[in-house]
Amino acid sequence: MDTPAVKTTPKDFFLWAGAMISLYGSVIALITLLFNYINYAFPDPLRYTSDPYSGGMSYQMASLIILVPLFLVLMRTIRASIAADSSRAEVWIRRWALYLTVFVAGATVVVDLIVLLTTFLNGESITTAFLLKVLVVLLVAGGGLLHFLADLRGYWNRNQNRAMTVNWGVGVVVLAAIVSGFFIVGTPQDARMFRLDQQRVNDLSMIQGQIVYFYQQKEELPQNLTELQDPLVGFIVPTDPQTEQPYEYSTSGNLTFQLCATFSRESAATGPGSKPYAVESYAPYGGYADENWNHQGGRTCFERTIDPEKFPPIKARI
Repeated sequence: MDTPAVKTTPKDFFLWAGAMISLYGSVIALITLLFNYINYAFPDPLRYTSDPYSGGMSYQMASLIILVPLFLVLMRTIRASIAADSSRAEVWIRRWALYLTVFVAGATVVVDLIVLLTTFLNGESITTAFLLKVLVVLLVAGGGLLHFLADLRGYWNRNQNRAMTVNWGVGVVVLAAIVSGFFIVGTPQDARMFRLDQQRVNDLSMIQGQIVYFYQQKEELPQNLTELQDPLVGFIVPTDPQTEQPYEYSTSGNLTFQLCATFSRESAATGPGSKPYAVESYAPYGGYADENWNHQGGRTCFERTIDPEKFPPIKARI
């Protein structure tokens, strides 16, 4: 229990509570963000390329931008308080916060090494991505363990200048992690262009499915996209999500048609280690058709030919 000389004040409690919450949030966001970078740099061949800013990456970057400066400011305030009144180093909230953090960091390092050793002993393939993730956890948790062990021994209170240097170093590392992401996965504007292109592909796939359905119903291709409008089933021909202009459609035979759109960027799936960008388009009464939608930046056209055996007209089935 605290003696009257070191009684925990509300200021002590909320400063340490805020510091620990911002610390844990920052660490989780940093590790998760670095994992996302690793996944992007070393893609899993079993996964299709997706928006790199999906899956919470933007949230992780925002968390670091807010929480890391908050943690550094709170810790600087705490150390200034201890420097002015050394009894503040003995309050129970400080001891609990430091010991808990040391325990969590130490346990994380142990678990990280156990996972690495278990994977090796099981004879599983140890990929570059796996090793990098293990290294990230080891460095972040190990650095936290050493830092707060030193804090428990009063090292940073006796060396305020070095504590300030560490604060600046942490800020630089986090800033580098955020900025480097723009070179690895592109800017948020690139992500927006990716999502717009993804929507265009989805729109074209849906239009294609309706064209096949139209053919199965009437045994001919529509002359234009307006013929696909069907209030009864609620189908409205989509337009470009950015310009709101209609997509291009033309026929070049009884069974062949062409769909065109203007894309913002080259298809991500054409990059190294990526899989073809395939969309499963639905053709009512006729099953599914996997089509490749890889594209270049700018105007791109996709020519499709309906296979009557795969998508027979409905009358021919009766």
